[in-house]
Amino acid sequence: MSVPTYTVSGAKATTPAKLDASVFGVEVTDHQLVRQAYDTYQANGRENLAVVKTRGLVRGGGKKPWKQKGTGRARFGSSRNPIWRGGGIVFGPTGFENYSKKLPVAAKRLATRQALSIAVADNKIIIVEKLTSKDGKTKAMSKLLAKFDTKRRTLIVVSEAEKTPELVRATANLATVKLVAATYVNVYDVMNADAIVISSEAQKTIETWLGGAK
Repeated sequence: MSVPTYTVSGAKATTPAKLDASVFGVEVTDHQLVRQAYDTYQANGRENLAVVKTRGLVRGGGKKPWKQKGTGRARFGSSRNPIWRGGGIVFGPTGFENYSKKLPVAAKRLATRQALSIAVADNKIIIVEKLTSKDGKTKAMSKLLAKFDTKRRTLIVVSEAEKTPELVRATANLATVKLVAATYVNVYDVMNADAIVISSEAQKTIETWLGGAK
């Protein structure tokens, strides 16, 4: 299987890039594993910020609202009682909850292969010979990506050596562009991208990393 490849200038190359079918051509009978990997990524990136106050943390309530007997009203020892307005919260988040999920490495890699295969089937994959930035200018990178006819959300995948500070700076201020190294490709980024630009070196790294039945 193959997809068109581009030079840095944006012109089509004479020969298409050949893709490893074991990575980019996996048959996806259902999307259960991809969905599981997607949810796992979101859960592991979740920030545990929600915290409530229990009755012991709410300020006030030290004095008994009224005497125990003789008023005809229900007995209460504190105005911070959970059933009172302004009282403590019962069984609320404490900030110590663990929302992370685990997925076996083999399952995670299979899900990534499936996601890449779905992207190929949807014509989202664009292979470039090389992607660099000499001066780190955002405008120049935006014009370059426009030549590839990329859509709104673009994922750029390069090798570790190609991920230079200049390239990081050139893509950092593009709100719809995300730059990752080849070994950090994941289901979440692949499924959310409208176009995936992969350098030739990154393609080789991905095929070595995810190739076969690993």
